[in-house]
Amino acid sequence: MKFLVSAALGFSLAAARRSELLPREEAEKLGVIWRGNSSKQSSHELLEATEMPSDFTWCNKDGKNYCTMSRNQHIPQYCGSCWAHGAISALGDRIKIARQAQGVDINLAVQHLLNCGGVGSCKGGTVDGPYQWLKQMSEKGTGIAYETSNPYVACSSDSSEGFCSHVDTSCKAVNVARTCGSFSQEGGPCTGLSAFPNATISDYGSISGADAMMKEIFNRGPISCGVDANPLLNYESGIIKTKGEGVDHVVSVVGWGTDSKDGMYWIVRNSWGEYWGEMGYFRVQKGALLLEDQCSWAVPGSFTAAEKNNQVHCHEGGDNCKAKAEAQVVV
Repeated sequence: MKFLVSAALGFSLAAARRSELLPREEAEKLGVIWRGNSSKQSSHELLEATEMPSDFTWCNKDGKNYCTMSRNQHIPQYCGSCWAHGAISALGDRIKIARQAQGVDINLAVQHLLNCGGVGSCKGGTVDGPYQWLKQMSEKGTGIAYETSNPYVACSSDSSEGFCSHVDTSCKAVNVARTCGSFSQEGGPCTGLSAFPNATISDYGSISGADAMMKEIFNRGPISCGVDANPLLNYESGIIKTKGEGVDHVVSVVGWGTDSKDGMYWIVRNSWGEYWGEMGYFRVQKGALLLEDQCSWAVPGSFTAAEKNNQVHCHEGGDNCKAKAEAQVVV
C-alpha cells in the first residue's frame, strides 16, 4: 500500500509504515487495561485548572532544560518499540523535573521493558501498557533499571531483524540489570545483579483532549501520546497540519507554542534519532495527526540518585551483587 504527498512540499512516494500499536483486542489479551487509571479517582482530575500560557515547554522552562536525551528506536536495527520509548522518555523527564534538573540525567532502560514487560515487543505495543507494568513492578518493591545496566539492543523475543535471532531477551536477572567482567579471571561472563539503580512510579493514568493534555503537562511534566506517523516519514521541519487517519505510533509531548499564522502547536519528541526532524523533535498543529486522542502519564515514585544516598555499591565484576539464580524473573 502506498500514499502520495505533493512533491511540491518536498515529499516523495513512500510505502505506508506498519503500525507499531496493537489493536485493543490484542492489547487486552496481554492484560493491558484500555485507557486505565491506577486509582478509582484519577489524580489528574485533582490538578488545578489554571489559565495556560501561550507558550510552554519543559525543554526550556525558566532557563532550564528538563528534557532527557533523544532516543533512536531503529538502532542497531529496526524495532517497533515506539510505545516503550515514548513512555520511558516522558517518565525520565518527570524524574529530572523532580530533581530540579540537578545532577547527571537518569536515563531508563527501554530494553528492560522489552525483555520483561509483557505488554508489547518490537512488533508493537500500547500507549497504556508500559506504566501499568511498571506500577505492578513498583508495588513489588523494585522498578525499571537504568540504561547503563541494560543497554538498548532493539530486540525482543519475536523479532528476527538484524542479529535479534541470536539474542536472548528472556526475562531473567542478566536481562534486567547486569555487568560483565573484563577478563575471565575477574568474572568474565555477564552477571545478573540482585541490586541495581532503578526507578518506580506511584500513579498512572490515561487522558485525551487538548485541555487535559495541557493541564497534565503544565502541572506534572511530559506525557506519551499516540499519533499518526505516516505524515512524519519525510518530515524535515515546520508545523504539521495534516489531520491524520489512524494512530500507529507513540511519542512524548513536552510542551506547546503559538504561531502567528498557524496558531497553537504541540512540541513533540520522536524516537527516530536526532538526524530526523528538528533535532529529533517535531511540531504539530493543535487537532492534527490524532495526537490528542490517547495519552498516558505517570508520577515518579522512588528512584536511585546520588543526592538520595540510596545506591547499593556493587563491584566492577558484580560479585557482591550477583543474583542468586538466572531463573526467569517473575514480574
